[in-house]
Amino acid sequence: MMSAGTDNEGVLRTVSGALLIAGTTSDAGKSVLVAGLCRWLAREGVRVAPFKAQNMSNNSVVARDGGEIGRAQALQAAACGLEPSVRFNPVLLKPGGDRSSQVVVLGKAVGEVSALSYRERKAGLMTTVLSTLDGLRADYEAVVCEGAGSPAEINLRADDIANMGLARAANLPVLVVGDIDRGGVFAHLFGTLALLDPADQALVAGFVVNKFRGDPALLEPGLGQLRALTGRPVLGVLPWREELWLDAEDSLSYAADGVLGRPSPPHGDQWLRVAVVRLPRISNATDVEALACEPGVSVRFVTEPSRLADADLVIVPGSKATVEDLKWLRANGLADAIVRHDGPVLGICGGFQMLGRTIEDAVESKAGAVDGLGVLDVDIRFAPDKTLSRPHGEAFGEPVHGYEIHHGRVTRNPHPGLVTLPDGTPEGALSGRVAGTHWHGLLENDAFRRGFLRWAAGHAGREGFTPAPDTDFAGRRAAQLDLLGDLVADHLDLDAVRALLARGAPPGLPVVPPAGAPPIT
Repeated sequence: MMSAGTDNEGVLRTVSGALLIAGTTSDAGKSVLVAGLCRWLAREGVRVAPFKAQNMSNNSVVARDGGEIGRAQALQAAACGLEPSVRFNPVLLKPGGDRSSQVVVLGKAVGEVSALSYRERKAGLMTTVLSTLDGLRADYEAVVCEGAGSPAEINLRADDIANMGLARAANLPVLVVGDIDRGGVFAHLFGTLALLDPADQALVAGFVVNKFRGDPALLEPGLGQLRALTGRPVLGVLPWREELWLDAEDSLSYAADGVLGRPSPPHGDQWLRVAVVRLPRISNATDVEALACEPGVSVRFVTEPSRLADADLVIVPGSKATVEDLKWLRANGLADAIVRHDGPVLGICGGFQMLGRTIEDAVESKAGAVDGLGVLDVDIRFAPDKTLSRPHGEAFGEPVHGYEIHHGRVTRNPHPGLVTLPDGTPEGALSGRVAGTHWHGLLENDAFRRGFLRWAAGHAGREGFTPAPDTDFAGRRAAQLDLLGDLVADHLDLDAVRALLARGAPPGLPVVPPAGAPPIT
């Protein structure tokens, strides 16, 4: 535990507080910086917890206390040495289309909202957010909060509950992180601050630059000028590290037609090529990351049918809008390509449902009875209540665990299960070269994954592919968290971070114009 007192320069070495990491844009590095700070603090012996008041993501997990939260907060919890909890992400928005989202509050779905109707609910949600944060601050020595999007979205500031609205209500010091890899980072950092009103600016204590490639000395003139212009320091420049790619917060990070991860050469003399359909409303895209960690496995997200022609294994992943994404498959020819594919096919959650014979949906799309792709003789009916569970069982002769997040229920399935539950009940389906499951996280089970890869290679005619015997996916994830902790420890002003946690934003920070000036009429 960090002891109370001060160091030789008068900086508090104990922490008892919270801070907010905001970003100049989505995907600027908020999630990874929070995870890195959590890992560093936990290694220092601090009881630390993550917090994201409001997350918008279809990448979610089932927490130990039974509800679902954003996957990034589960990763941040792991950085703290904690099991995921609904307290770490009290409000989760799961987009089902361009204009509507499912609202999940403290882990449970409470309805659908449009962008406009959601604004009417925010006042009530702020009460939940603040009470949850207060509880965490009482239970932990430090809470590292993550903002959402950008705090300079001035059209949304009046009822904001995730960025400066939260910081003001809870008196949180704020660090703003910018992604230099996108270009224009100094303008992003300065402009973000300048668009805030004076009371919001008073809480912004400094900046962090993310993903820098090259000699940091080249940045020094810009860092000095930014401090002169804003009166705020850059507390660190985090270098680009290509190893950091697991558990992307936003499904938009999974670009179509790009290879996922950093594939290493095969153990045998053949590669296994995996095509993952990049659905418009893809959910839990992280399911396939474990495959991308395997030597000799090339995983690529695809959006058009020709990319399936030379694939060995096709995966149809989860979807937040199963029927709508099924229509999309048919409209662009991918449905026919999946049906004609003569190699192995795996459907996960919504993808499993699409592979079946019929889908009866009076819940998500309200489309009624819809024909599936028919490659599995399975019927699905959507139920109003969402299944949320963390089951375990056996698959390919190996113990497995995973998590379920879905409205669909299997009403008829003559196939053997892909997974067998402890009571002997089959889960999913395994029929020749086609497999399906409602479980997320199944491929993260190392021994099962090796058996699954042997099954896929056999059906693909890839006799020269040999699964690696020693890939440890949990170990890879833990190593990335340790790397994030190392980056924070090596490249951030740690005394300044401790002081912010202990004392909050320093008083007297200058106001940078226009500072929330009224619009010109």
